[in-house]
Amino acid sequence: MDRQRLDKWLWHARVVKARTSAAALIEAGHVRINGVREKSPGHAVKLGDVLTIGLDNSVRVLKVAGFSERRGDATAARVLYEDLRNARE
Repeated sequence: MDRQRLDKWLWHARVVKARTSAAALIEAGHVRINGVREKSPGHAVKLGDVLTIGLDNSVRVLKVAGFSERRGDATAARVLYEDLRNARE
């Protein structure tokens, strides 16, 4: 697998609790892919894409590092991305 739907990836990476929440977040314009606002939950993300996600009172910057067929536990989700916010500190 070299691409995955944005809403599905956010859910598998445990950024949100439900896939419908991921879709709502995207449609509200709170997600950018490589600096470009994306409003389509079905948009495909690929390895190396940088996602900027506005959540509540914080912003997460994640680099897509992998994909998953199923939603796993937090440990499995952690290998799907590289947190670029923590890398700068």
